Formats: sequence, structure tokens, C-alpha cells
Amino acid sequence: MNAQSKHTWKSRLHEIIYEADTPQGRAFDVILLILILASIVLVMLESVDRLDAKYHDIFYAGEWIITIFFSFEYIARIITVKKSSKYIFSFYGIIDFLSTIPLYLSFFIVGSNALITVRALRLLRIFRILKVTRYIGESNKLSKALRDSKTKISVFLFTVLVVCIIAGTIMYLIEGEESGFRNIPVSIYWCIVTLTTVGYGDIAPITPLGQFLAAIIMIMGYGIIAVPTGIVSAEYAKSELQGRNEPVHTNTQVCGSCNHDTHSDGAKFCNNCGYSLNND
Repeated sequence: MNAQSKHTWKSRLHEIIYEADTPQGRAFDVILLILILASIVLVMLESVDRLDAKYHDIFYAGEWIITIFFSFEYIARIITVKKSSKYIFSFYGIIDFLSTIPLYLSFFIVGSNALITVRALRLLRIFRILKVTRYIGESNKLSKALRDSKTKISVFLFTVLVVCIIAGTIMYLIEGEESGFRNIPVSIYWCIVTLTTVGYGDIAPITPLGQFLAAIIMIMGYGIIAVPTGIVSAEYAKSELQGRNEPVHTNTQVCGSCNHDTHSDGAKFCNNCGYSLNND
């Protein structure tokens, strides 16, 4: 009887904190999102000296209240999953942990409470919570396009790095220390900044030949920006054609055993481990 009662409250708690299809689960997730936003706002306000001097105690108390809530929530997520390691080492599990510890670390590392802003990553759950089908499908296609493009983009970035090394070295030989190009690493830094069209202006060539080379690098920068965009766009278009007839997973149920969360609507069992999604 006790075992059955334990199973019932765990199943009930799992449904509330992991699911978004029930009124209780949706309410819990909405409250969670509000607290995440509130904690980020508190940290931002605390960084304003004038406001911190006047309301420091209020900000500090608010941060602790939210942190304690997140601590209990994190523990609850662990104990309600059959295989807790699946959650702990998952993407969201790591994010949840990192968003919980900053205030505790402030006892040992001064200023670490500012890392609370990492909680913004938890807002990624909003697409699952609100069950926005179109966004879920498009995010899956974009993720696939980025994965399929990684080899081409890696080769492209390596080529750009080689160009920066060569151009930076040439600029060092042309300009020298008088123009701020103190050594080759600094010259490579200038080349990267110029090639990406950022142009901080902390270093600039003064000789006609150096300015001519800088102009070429700037013009190359516009073309370089277009290349990875074209690669990802091509893969995205391919993914769009291939996945046109594929169903989009919009079910927000999370397996109580393996923490898998991509199930089709109406699914009764986890498509990863076969565990009952009804927690029976």
C-alpha cells in the first residue's frame, strides 16, 4: 500500500513538473517562467549602483527566495524520474543545475550571483510549454540544417583562419610597430576584426600599401559573411523538402523513466524505452 502510495505521488509530481498538457502542469510551467524572468530582472537591477544602494536587501531576499524554489524544483525533477542520471546529464538538466548554483557560489566567489542570468536559457522551454507546433517544427529543421552544415562550415572557417594568419603576417611586415602592429598575433587579431566587419579602430594601417590591403580584407569580409549563410540556407531548403511529409512531434509528455520528450500525440508508451507515459 505504501509502495503504491509512493508511486502515486511521484507520478503526480512528475506530471506537474514535466508535463504541460494538464492545467496543473501548465500553471507550474508558467509560474516557473515568471520566476525565471523575475530573477533575471533582479540581477540586472542589482547591477545598477543607484538602485542597489537603495534596494539591496530586497533584491538579495528576492534572489534567495527564487533560488530556493529552483533548488526544490531541481531535486523534485531528479526524484520523479526513474533513471535520474538521464535528466541530470541532459541538456536541460545541466542548465537547471547551472541556474541553481550561482547564489550558493557567491559564498565562495564574490560576484558569482551575476551568473544567475544563465537562467535565461531555461526560457527555451517556452516552445514546449506553449506547444507552439510551428516553432517546434521549424526549430527541428534549423537544428538539422546546422548539423548537416557543420563539415562545410568547419572547412570554411579553417580556410578563413589561414587567410587571417597570412594577411596578418603581411600587414605586420608592411606596417610594423609604428602603426600598432606590434607582433604577428596582434596583426592576426586586427585581420580577424577587419574581416568580420567589426572594425574596433584600435589599430589602423597608415601606409598606402597597408590601407590597400585593409580595403581588400574589408571587401572580402562581406563575401565571407554570405558563405556560411548560403551553406545553412541550402541545407535548410533541403531539409524543408525532405521533411515536408514528416509529422511534427508536438506532444509535451516526458518519459518518467528515460526522460525522453519527443513523442507523437496520442502515444501511450515511450518510443525510446517503452515505458508507459501514463506512469501506470
